[in-house]
Amino acid sequence: MSDTTTFLALGFCAVAFASCSQSTTQSADTFNKDSLLSHIKVLASDEFMGRRPFSLGEEKTVAYMQQTFTRLGLEPANGASYVQEVPLVDITVNADPKMEVKGPKGNFDLRNIDDYIVATERTDSIIRLENDEVVFAGYGVVAPEYGWNDYAGIDVKGKIVLVLVNDPGFNAGDTTIFKGRTMTYYGRWTYKYEEAARQGAKACFIVHNTAAASYPYSVVQNSWGKSNLYLDTRGDNQYRCALNGWVTGDAARKMLTAAGQDTTLLSQADKKGFKAVSLGLKLSTGVKVTTVYNKSKNVTAKITGSKHPDEYIVYTAHWDHLGVGKPDAKGDTIYNGAIDNSSGSAALLEMARAFKNQKGKPDRTVIFLSVTSEEQGLLGSKYYAEHPIYPLSKTVAEINMDGVNSMGKRKDVSISGQGQSTLEDYFVEAAKAQGRYLSPEDKPEAGGYFRSDHFNFAKKGVPALNAGGGIDDVVGGKKEGERQRDEYTDKHYHQPSDEYDPSWTFEGGLDDLRLLYNVGKRVAYGSEWPVWKEGSEFKALRK
Repeated sequence: MSDTTTFLALGFCAVAFASCSQSTTQSADTFNKDSLLSHIKVLASDEFMGRRPFSLGEEKTVAYMQQTFTRLGLEPANGASYVQEVPLVDITVNADPKMEVKGPKGNFDLRNIDDYIVATERTDSIIRLENDEVVFAGYGVVAPEYGWNDYAGIDVKGKIVLVLVNDPGFNAGDTTIFKGRTMTYYGRWTYKYEEAARQGAKACFIVHNTAAASYPYSVVQNSWGKSNLYLDTRGDNQYRCALNGWVTGDAARKMLTAAGQDTTLLSQADKKGFKAVSLGLKLSTGVKVTTVYNKSKNVTAKITGSKHPDEYIVYTAHWDHLGVGKPDAKGDTIYNGAIDNSSGSAALLEMARAFKNQKGKPDRTVIFLSVTSEEQGLLGSKYYAEHPIYPLSKTVAEINMDGVNSMGKRKDVSISGQGQSTLEDYFVEAAKAQGRYLSPEDKPEAGGYFRSDHFNFAKKGVPALNAGGGIDDVVGGKKEGERQRDEYTDKHYHQPSDEYDPSWTFEGGLDDLRLLYNVGKRVAYGSEWPVWKEGSEFKALRK
């Protein structure tokens, strides 16, 4: 019987909880590398099967998180329970092997998975596209504050829209267009599907581009696959596109050729005043849909504040990953997600231990929220934000941990979506105390601020921070930091190879956890209310 199985059978693991029995007089901001690694080792083990919601992996993960919170002596945060149920629907699509494309300059077929990926939020048993018209709608953006409307002057109801990933400013190289290469929410794929539905489109396909998306097409293949989770929306009347999906850049170029166009049409979308155009293409394909309704789980614990128990600071990290899926070149089918996000889950447990071991309870209540289904569209945090256990108007701050630096120390720090709230100022002050400096956000075009669970709190007006180490490695400098970043993105992100590595030092990650602890401690043991900065799109929401 392995250590993991022993833990689940007995309710504890001596290795994982060795640090939990230490005296509460221990310095609370001393994070324990061995404890952090032991949590990661368990959560990223093959026995947890990639921690996909609705699986045995979820059961094991929820049990581990809940029992660890209990062992640490934290209170349940949902009444008498550590669990918040999250109603979801698992929608599996059995797609046709091909998509037929008919155009004025030729007909051809695209291959499912290789050339395009398709999914749906609808629960109809059969969904088909039958010679439906294709409209190229630029970036698929309606942004009045930027004077931009890709759907102006065209009716796409019942039609298929083809759109580009990211923002117009990304390819234009013009900082006056949106935020230049810094992605806004309009650049996220989630927004594009939402807007296509608001426009009444039958389907929406995004043209994949590795640089603009910040990840290769293989990530789309592995993340989407045949089965996807969504919030259970039975009972609402919101319109949703029949099909959503991606097409490769090569497939898009073939479509343009069949339409008698070329890639100059794509570059026209970078210019203000672009008008959507019908391509004269007709697409046909279909899917058979199977649905399973179930409830996944957020796991949440708290330390009740001594002076202001009705004011809250929330730390989040998602426990889920991709489960079992497409085999890699070595035949490995388990997407262990050691960095993404066993490391964040372990950090959440270490953060809870640090606060619990602090002398004197915090003035405000500190909540530790381990959320489900981040990989499926930030669903666990979205559900909490829409059904908060504690009022969001009394939630002072939110701090998220999604992927912890497993390598060496960094000279710098970076903030995702820099310029949003005064939480960033607290973070920078804490970093300076460590002798570190603030670097510009690494790859702001990736839209990191909109890609993890803090974003759902921001959308409700709660100041939310997603920050950590930069890329200036203490030993190898920026070149080495960039190499490590690119190696992980290219070879391990959303791949079965994202596995536990006993050689990890986490020296840099432990420094980052101390920073995030000190930010939260400043808020938890004080009376300040972090605020949104001028120019933040979330400032009005807080009011």
